[in-house]
Amino acid sequence: MKRFRVQFRANGSAVASIAVALATLATAIAPKPAFAQAAYGSYIGVGPSFGISTGDGRQIGGVVAVRYKLLELPLSLRAQALIGHATAVVPTISYDIPLNWQTDVYVGVGATFAGSDEGKPSPIGDKTSFAVQPGIDYVLPNSNAVLFGNAIIAFDAYRNSGGPAFSLQGGVGMKF
Repeated sequence: MKRFRVQFRANGSAVASIAVALATLATAIAPKPAFAQAAYGSYIGVGPSFGISTGDGRQIGGVVAVRYKLLELPLSLRAQALIGHATAVVPTISYDIPLNWQTDVYVGVGATFAGSDEGKPSPIGDKTSFAVQPGIDYVLPNSNAVLFGNAIIAFDAYRNSGGPAFSLQGGVGMKF
């Protein structure tokens, strides 16, 4: 009976190439953690607005809302026009926090540009002021529809009293 002896000699570059190939294969097939992304997409929407401040600030009106989602960043540019006794515009920039693939919550900061009509304020006051806007966006599955809701807290929002103003909005939007 004859025995055969096989010898394999590999130089350093061949061993390195095999090691790199195995590491690449292991990386490609290894499971990766899933991270939720913010509800994807920009939208424009409409709905009701409720001024819940005291006095003439307590009123029901409408809202036109726009969200422009900045790609690859958890930030959105938002603007809302509140229509009541008078009109107010509220531009904000928000930090979006994803809850799942269709829902995110956010907190925005910006300003209110509000006026008054015949002495009656808008739903969010009657002067320009700093604003905080917490809210939520929900993208309806298999559609371009978005449900949105938020609050606006405007600080020093009234000319005479200087107090804060509060407003709640909600509605339906279409992604673009």
